[in-house]
Parts: sequence; C-alpha cells; structure tokens
Amino acid sequence: MGREELQVLASRNCERSERLAKAGHLSERTRWAIVMAFAIAMAWVEAASVFYIRALVDRIEPYQANPLPMNGALGNVELWREAATLVMIATLGVLAGRTWRRRAGYAALAFGAWDIFYYVFLRLISGWPRTLLDWDILFLLPLPWWGPVLAPVSIALVMILWGTLATQSGDGADNAPRARWAWALACVGIVLALAVFMIDTGRALPDGRDAALQVLPATFNWPLFWVALLLMASPALHHVAFLPTKKAVFRRL
Repeated sequence: MGREELQVLASRNCERSERLAKAGHLSERTRWAIVMAFAIAMAWVEAASVFYIRALVDRIEPYQANPLPMNGALGNVELWREAATLVMIATLGVLAGRTWRRRAGYAALAFGAWDIFYYVFLRLISGWPRTLLDWDILFLLPLPWWGPVLAPVSIALVMILWGTLATQSGDGADNAPRARWAWALACVGIVLALAVFMIDTGRALPDGRDAALQVLPATFNWPLFWVALLLMASPALHHVAFLPTKKAVFRRL
C-alpha cells in the first residue's frame, strides 16, 4: 500500500471518528431535557412513596397532632430514604455535566424540578396540598423542617433558574470576582432559610428529639424567608446582570 493510499485511509478513519464522536455527543439542551425528564419521573416515585407512608400512619395532611408517628424501624427507613434521594440527585448531576459547574447546575435543576413536581403529583394522588400555604414537613435531616409549601417551591424555582443558566452558558460565568460575592451571599441565604425552617424544632430540641418531632409551628417568618430567598438567588441574578455574554445565553435558551 502506497503513501497516498495510507493518507487517504487515515483521512477516512479521522472523518469516521469525528462522525462517531458527533453522533455520541449530546447537546446541553438535550442533557437539560433528559435531566428534567428524570427529575419529573423521580418526583412521581417520591410522591407515591410519601403517599404510602402517610396513608400507613394516617397523616395525609402532616399538620396535625403527633405529626411524625414513625418511631423505630419506619423512622430510620425514612431518614435513609431522604439521604438516598440526595445521593441520586447528586449522581445525576455528576453524570449529566462535563464540568463541575455544569454538574452542580444539573443537580440544582433536578432538585428544583423534583421538588415542584413532587407537590404536583402528591396533589393529584391525595388531594393534598390544597393550597400553597398548607404546612408541610419538608425534610427530616438533621431536624424536621417545617414551612408552607410555597417556601420550598420558591426555592425550587430559583434552583431551576440558576441550574438552567449554569448548564446552558459558558463555563467562565462564575469565575469573575463579583461571582464570589454572589456565592457568599447565597451561602448566607441558605443558612437563614435553614434557620427559618428549623427554628421551632430547634427550640424544642433541649427536651429531646422526640419533643422536636412533636412540634407544630404556629407562624412562619416570611420577611426573613424572602430575604434568604433573595440572597440565595444572588448567583442567578449575577449571571443575568453581569455576564458579558448574557445575550448569547438567552439566545441559546
């Protein structure tokens, strides 16, 4: 085989490799859609599981006396189920993203979509929540989180917004010095939101974890929560306001 034939063969192999690479490459829009589909399906599984548990303990509506009658094996299983959910969402982000920023974005996107559609499906399955102001036990780790449904839904919308911006734009958006301040503010917002959700159960904790499980909050600190939400939205707001290529971002969306 002559030199020219070898060159032609090598060129054809390169073209074939490029075609195979392009065929196996998923665009960020496609990855976004796949992550959303997974999160929505996961939300149905979550809603069904929670419905089974609440029906078992007669707590379809959680805001009632003895809201968490799950001592022993059932309570431990529920704690591990929640931990496993977080692992699944983090794993999805790692698999979907090609950089750490996009991985975090896809994880945030999945968490937000899962949280919103969980309430949508729970409403379809059980008729609850009746309104966005119904109280719910949002999480059990490390203490029970309490809040009206509107609160976690609002946070979920922020996560979807940032997750979409982070995954559908360039990787340099969060490297500017301003971005560090945005993330610092977001961390403060997260701490404030956690304090709002767990303030009542935290006050009861000196009397033991069982006492914390029996708490029924009477009020929700909306002013402090809205401040926390605004702070948590800082990275997304920074992305929109200061990213030089923001017009290109929205064209891609």
